[in-house]
Amino acid sequence: MAKLQWDQAGQRLYETGTEKGVLFPQSTSGTYETGVAWNGLVSVKKSNDGAEETPLYADNKKYLSLFSAENLKGSIDAFTYPTEFEACDGSAEVNPGVYVGQQTRVPFGLVYSTIVGNDTEGNAYGEKMHFIYNAKVSPSERAYETVNEDPTALTFSWEYTTTPVDLSDIGLEASAGITVSKKDIPEAAWKSLQDKVYGTDTDESTLPSIQEIIELTKTTP
Repeated sequence: MAKLQWDQAGQRLYETGTEKGVLFPQSTSGTYETGVAWNGLVSVKKSNDGAEETPLYADNKKYLSLFSAENLKGSIDAFTYPTEFEACDGSAEVNPGVYVGQQTRVPFGLVYSTIVGNDTEGNAYGEKMHFIYNAKVSPSERAYETVNEDPTALTFSWEYTTTPVDLSDIGLEASAGITVSKKDIPEAAWKSLQDKVYGTDTDESTLPSIQEIIELTKTTP
């Protein structure tokens, strides 16, 4: 049995960056439309709430604990957003370039990538793709300011919540998110996943389901 060691060369990992954002608006039938590139994506934050303990007592002692369901939520920050996101933010385009606010907010899917680095290869070490499903954003403030001696660009920010996808057919609890690490799956599976999400010269960008992603990444190297 090998002795445990820490901070070996190549094992000092870190995660950073946010890039390659792709928006997938949801149609009224519940399917996702063709993906569109999200330029100017600054950050995507994810957090889970729920999973709160309800302790049950019997025989004058703690008998067991029940936990509530978890929910995925978070925030999105960006310098700009695709035109297709207007509907997700509650604006309906009535004429080209003319939008009416306070409309029904369209759910959407979102995919973005983050960098996995280490001490020997830096940011070239690896990458993760993050998938979020059935998201909806809430109204947010936009503070426009006059141009002055210290110009800044307006950063748009939205809080989002999600509705989990049923995964009972594959023996999992419902979930609204999945993450795939490039370093841990075959290169061919990673390329196939990228081709689906980003599209190719002949195929449009599509959002694979969680079940499809799991099946795709099953391939042995």
